[in-house]
Amino acid sequence: MKTLAVNKRASFDYELMDRYEAGLALTGNEVKSVKTGHISLKGSFVTVHGNELHLTNSLIPRYEHAHKDTRHEDTRPRKLLLRKSEIRSLIGKSRVEGLTLVPIRVYTKNRLVKLEFAVGKGKKQFDKRETIKRREASRDMRRALRT
Repeated sequence: MKTLAVNKRASFDYELMDRYEAGLALTGNEVKSVKTGHISLKGSFVTVHGNELHLTNSLIPRYEHAHKDTRHEDTRPRKLLLRKSEIRSLIGKSRVEGLTLVPIRVYTKNRLVKLEFAVGKGKKQFDKRETIKRREASRDMRRALRT
């Protein structure tokens, strides 16, 4: 499994609970672009359209060696491939409980491109400060133990 992109802000902005793995429905040029590492999850999120889940606002630029006539929209919504039962439970969690579906990373599994996303609850500003304090305290303890 080769990790192609990571959403670094996900664990800072959200309290992540359940993690899921989904396939991404991409075109041929998009697959080539993603496998060369040209994808950004910054500011992206998973949305519900009818009975489907879509990765929205992720940037996949045009593959540089593709034919000039082949064009795609860089930030178009891309369908996530999941089982119907998983989709139903995720739709229920996002609508009823008010939770958010946050993309965490994109990676390859064998020859397929997969997306790992989690069900998350947004953190408040004081929660973020608490996370920073905890991280700095553990860093200070490691430094003290090292010396």
